[in-house]
Amino acid sequence: MDTTVATPQTISTYLRPIDRDGLVAFAEKGRNNPGSRGKNNVHTVMQGMYRSLSYVGKHAAVVVDEPLHLFGEDTAPAPGEIVLSGLGGCLAVGITAVATWKQVKLSKLEVFLEADIGNPAAWGAGGAEMQAPDMGFQAIRATIVVEGDASREVLEEIVRVANFYSPVANSMRNPIPMTVSVAE
Repeated sequence: MDTTVATPQTISTYLRPIDRDGLVAFAEKGRNNPGSRGKNNVHTVMQGMYRSLSYVGKHAAVVVDEPLHLFGEDTAPAPGEIVLSGLGGCLAVGITAVATWKQVKLSKLEVFLEADIGNPAAWGAGGAEMQAPDMGFQAIRATIVVEGDASREVLEEIVRVANFYSPVANSMRNPIPMTVSVAE
């Protein structure tokens, strides 16, 4: 009878990595031309009630609705939830990029977002009279769950840097020029 005991082994799996060489080349282009800008385009079509379809490139439409208590059909996330989804995605992209640059392999990355929002102005349809700073998100809290082959301190630094450089987070933190007009 064989009484040998197998030595336990730790098996680590990592998230699928991005192309580090491509990332380094992209960063170099940014250093050489810090004023360069890309463009995002979205075409939104209202279906009825509060349900809309937003078309982005060749992708399936992003469906947006409102919950029942706001007179929607609750068939899809609300606009504010879509905004938070963009923020979560941007933070996750940034964390992945910074980790890749620092040669840290991530095994887990999750972003939990919570925001305080109200609509006492009823979208301007006869609700409370309000000023712009009093509408929209009043506070956003992001909690990042991140694991990888680095110390907690290194992972915290990766998250800090990704948050600082996040295009979506900075669009939300900083006032940006915006125009809304009726087409000719």
